[in-house]
This record gives sequence, structure tokens and C-alpha cells, in this order.
Amino acid sequence: MIAPRTLDVTGSRFVATYAIVGPHDAARGRAESIAVEQTIEFPADLVPDDDVGRHVIGRVESVVPSGADRSLVRISYAVETSGGELPQLLNVVFGNCSLYPGVRLVDLDLPPDLLRRFPGPRFGVPGLRALLGVPHRPLLTTALKPMGLDAGAFAEIADVLVRGGIDVIKDDHGLANQPFAPWEARVRACAAAVRSANEATGAHSIYMPSLNAPADEIAERARIARDAGAGGLLVLPGLAGLDTMRWLAADETIGLPIMGHPAFLGSFVVGEDAGIEHGLLFGTIFRLAGADLVVFPSYGGRFSFDEDACASIARACRAPLGDLPPAFPAPGGGMTIDRIAEIHAFYGNDTALLVGGDLHRGDLLANVARMRSAVETGSAAGSPAAATTGPGVS
Repeated sequence: MIAPRTLDVTGSRFVATYAIVGPHDAARGRAESIAVEQTIEFPADLVPDDDVGRHVIGRVESVVPSGADRSLVRISYAVETSGGELPQLLNVVFGNCSLYPGVRLVDLDLPPDLLRRFPGPRFGVPGLRALLGVPHRPLLTTALKPMGLDAGAFAEIADVLVRGGIDVIKDDHGLANQPFAPWEARVRACAAAVRSANEATGAHSIYMPSLNAPADEIAERARIARDAGAGGLLVLPGLAGLDTMRWLAADETIGLPIMGHPAFLGSFVVGEDAGIEHGLLFGTIFRLAGADLVVFPSYGGRFSFDEDACASIARACRAPLGDLPPAFPAPGGGMTIDRIAEIHAFYGNDTALLVGGDLHRGDLLANVARMRSAVETGSAAGSPAAATTGPGVS
């Protein structure tokens, strides 16, 4: 038998909300199992009536039916169980129970004493607007494509994009260290091209190379990119790790804006009965991990996200979250110039509009000018539903 324990705990707790699929009369039992599994992972009946039982084991706060064979369950956890660190926070709320069928993490409520441990985006919406000299309208964003070009060809495209008025030029997420455009050569060429075009035009565009690299090379590549004049970094946290993105955002010696990309994370959100809610993952958790811009596939593109999912991501990017600044949602995934007015109206001004391959249908410079004109025409539009504060962490 374990001896009773007295622990130094504050009593502060955070709450995770789960959607549990199955009969309503079985939901509380499943919730109690999650509360134990996510904390002590030990037979609860073997724990004395002490501070471990009173504080450390997760506490089922409520079980509410939500449709046929579906319940919403709120479980609170002691702040101390997170260790004040992002990997362990995510482990507590969805570590082992991510392996359970019919369990989806749908919301988090984090108290101020825990949120203070996560500074979030270094720049966020206000900082990026100041950096780019774009006070009101949406940011114009695109990706360098297609894979297979050499470094010089990518640099030539970057030059045209700056001259046309694109604010954020990122590597396509598939550009890594391929032999036809080695990473360092591409980064140096594109950063130089953007710097030269900025000087010639008075623009403030930035280039964000991809850090899709082996773990032991990420730090060095981030510093090479910074020294080469890159204005930000594209991070794929599904591959590099959410806490890697957090570290890059927090590192004072790097000090660059971070764009988070959803590659490898699709299976977390596309199933209704498992995984993590769209807005919670790409809005809230990406912000906790330091993303200043959040790329995701918009409705009506190549992927399956619908309007509700996209609106939830946009709201969570901007919702109150302690002292963390809001992030720019960056909807992409097959957007076209002809849809700019529609997408702008849906997401609002605090958005980074991302158009990729469609810009290359014909004259690239003229197409960028069309995109810029469409955005400037619509920037006085009223507040869309997706731009208002909605579900998220408070």
C-alpha cells in the first residue's frame, strides 16, 4: 500500500472538454477512466485518501448529453500535473486517451497562472502588421512553387512577388533539402532577392523558408536563415514537434515570426469521433506553441474542411487567451484569385490570404496585382462571422 502523501499544490486547475461517443449511461464511467488514465495511470482504489487522490487524479466536473450517443465531458486537472510545460500539458489532456476510440478533445480552459507559462506568438497580429507596414488590410501571402526548380528560379519568382505587392513569401512546405534546390542555397538566394526588391520598391515583404529538417539540424538552419536575411520561418509542427515551434518562437537569438503549417496533422481533425477539434488544434494550441500565422486548408479548396471548421480556426486564432496576442489565420489549400473577395469577406481583415499555384496562371506580376486590388477593394467590408470572437480558450 502506498503511504499517504501531502503535496504542495495551489488548487488551481485547468479543464479539458471531451466529446465521448457511446451510450449516455456509460459516459460517466468512461470519463472517470480518462481522468485516471491521463494522470496517475494506476488503480485508483490503491491510492490512499490523500492529496494524490484529492488533487492529482483528474476530476470529472460534468457529463452532459450532446445528441444521440454522444456526451460532452469536462475533466479538470491540477495545474501542477502539466509541469508548466507544453509537451506535458498536451500529454495530460490527450496523451493516452488519444488511443481510445470515440474520444475527441474539443476545448481547453486554461487559468491565468498556467497561461503565463506560455508567451505564445512573438509578433502576432499587431507585431506583424507593424513589421510589414500593413495597418489594416489582410496580408497577402503565397508559397514558392513548384518543387523541382533550382534556387535561382525560386529567387526570380520571389523578386516578382515582392514587386507585385505580396507581403509574406514562404517556401512551399514540400521544399526541404532536395538536390535540385539545396536548402541553404535556396534560402540565401531567395532572402537576397526579397531584400533587393524591398530596397528597390520600398516594400517590407518577408521571406519565410521551411524548417522541415532533421531534428539535429533545425537550430542551425534557423540561425542560417536569420543570418541570411530571412524574415520569418515556416515550421511543420506535426513533423518537427509543437514544442520545437514553441522553442523557435521563444528563442531571443532567433527572434523571427513563425508560420505554422498543418502537414501531418490532418488525422487529428478530420474524423468527427476522434482527434482534436479544428479550432482547438490549429487556433489555440498553435498559438500556445508560438505561431504568428496559422496555415490551414480553407473551405472550397482541395481539402475537406467546411465553413464551420474554418470559422472555428479563425475565431480561435483571435479569441482572448490570457495575454497572448492573436495570430493571423492563413487559409489556403487551393484558393484562387477569383475567390479573394469571398474569402476576404468570410475571414475579415485580420487574415493572411494565401493563394499559391493560381497566381502562376498567366502573367505572375499581373495576377499578384489583381490579388492586391481585390483585397484593397474589400478591406472596408463589415465584420464577418468568422472574424468575431467565438469558441476558444479564455
